[in-house]
Amino acid sequence: MLERILRLAIILGILAALYIAYWKVRSSSRSDADEPPPWRDSRVLVLAAQVAALGLIWSAGDYLWANFRARTSDIGLELDFGFLDQPSGISIADNPLNSNAAIREALIQGVKNTFLIIIVGIPLAVILGTLIGIARLSTNWLLSKIATVYVEFFRNIPVLLVIVLTWTIFLNAFPPVRISWLPFGETFIFNNLRFGFPSIVGGNNFGAFQVIVLLGLLAAVAVWIWRSRLFDRTGTPHHRVLYGLGTLVAISVVGFVALGGPFDITTPEIIDRVYVGGITMIMPYAAVMIGLVLYTASHVAEIVRGSILSVDKGQVEAGNALALNSFQRYRFVILPQAFRVAFPPLINQFLNYTKNSSLAFAVGFAEITGVIQNLFGQSRPAPQLLLILMVVYLVFSLVLSAIGNLINRRLQIVGR
Repeated sequence: MLERILRLAIILGILAALYIAYWKVRSSSRSDADEPPPWRDSRVLVLAAQVAALGLIWSAGDYLWANFRARTSDIGLELDFGFLDQPSGISIADNPLNSNAAIREALIQGVKNTFLIIIVGIPLAVILGTLIGIARLSTNWLLSKIATVYVEFFRNIPVLLVIVLTWTIFLNAFPPVRISWLPFGETFIFNNLRFGFPSIVGGNNFGAFQVIVLLGLLAAVAVWIWRSRLFDRTGTPHHRVLYGLGTLVAISVVGFVALGGPFDITTPEIIDRVYVGGITMIMPYAAVMIGLVLYTASHVAEIVRGSILSVDKGQVEAGNALALNSFQRYRFVILPQAFRVAFPPLINQFLNYTKNSSLAFAVGFAEITGVIQNLFGQSRPAPQLLLILMVVYLVFSLVLSAIGNLINRRLQIVGR
C-alpha cells in the first residue's frame, strides 16, 4: 500500500513540475501576463485536489483487489460463475425444485419470492399507513390515541422483532392442520402451516380470455382518459372509476360467455395432509409480509400526518364552506395536496421495505437472501453469491426509485 501511495506521489509531482514549466514558458512569452502562479490559482488547486483524490481511491481499490486476488488464489477459490449450473443441494418450501436443481434456478425462485413480498406488501403498507396517519389527526380522542400507540410501538422496535413477534404470537395461534379452521364452509382454510384461498384454473380458452381481459383493461384506460378530459372541458362529473371499471367488467363478462367459460374456480382441500386445489400461502411468507407491513406503515403514517398538516388551513375551510363531509374533504381537497409533499419520503420507505425483506431468513422464508445463505451452507463460493445478492437488491431499488420518481413528477403542479 505504501509503495502505491509513493508511486502516486511521484506521478503527481511529475505532473505538477510539467505544469509549472508550461506556465513559466507561457508567462514569459506574454508581456501582459497577469495570471497568478499555479500554487495560488484556485482552479489549479481544485483540479489538483480532485486528481489526488481519484489517485488515492484508485490506489486503495487496486490494493484491495490485489489483496483479494492473492487470498482467493491461496485458498484455490475460482472467481467465475460456472458453479451456477451445479446442483444447488437445497430445497425450497412449496416449490417443485429439489436439491438436484441448478443453483441458478434456486436463485431465480429466491428473486421471485422477494418480488412477491414487495409487490403485495408496499401497497398494503401505504394504505394502512395512510389510514393510521389520518386517524392520528382525528377529533375522536380514542381513535387518535390508538393510532398514536400503534405508531410509537412499531416505529420504536426493530423490524426483525416485529417479524418474529408476528410469527410466534399471531400466526402460531392458528390451529394445527388436523383441526384447521374452515370459515364459510370449506372455501378458506386457516392453520398454523398455511392459509388456503379459492383460485381459478384455466381451461382450453383461458389464453384467449386473458387477451380479452387485457384489451378490456386498455379500453378502461381509454374511457378513464375520455371522462377526465370531458370533466376538464365541460365540468361534467367524470365518474371515471365507475365508467372504467364498468367497461372492464362488461368486456370480461362478454368474453367469458363467448368463450364458454374459459376457467373454473377451485377451493382448497386437505387430503392426507396434502393441499389440493385453490391457492395457498405458507406461514413464513405471511409472517414476513405482515411484519414488514406493520412496521413500514408506522413510518408511512407519520409522513402522511406531517403532509396533511402542511396543507394550508384555508383549503380545509374552503372544503367546509362547500359543505363537504370529512371523507370528501380528504378525498378531493386534503389528500391530493398532501401526497405531493408525502411522496418523495415515501419512496425512501419503499426502498427500506425492499431491503428489510432480507430479514425473511429469520422465519425460514426462502427469498433471495435466505437462498444464498443456504447455498453458503453448501460451501458455494461466497464472493460471487454476495455480488449476485447486491445486484438483485440494487436492481429492485433502482426500479422502485425510477417508478417512484415518475409518479412524483406526475403529482407535481406544472408551472406556467
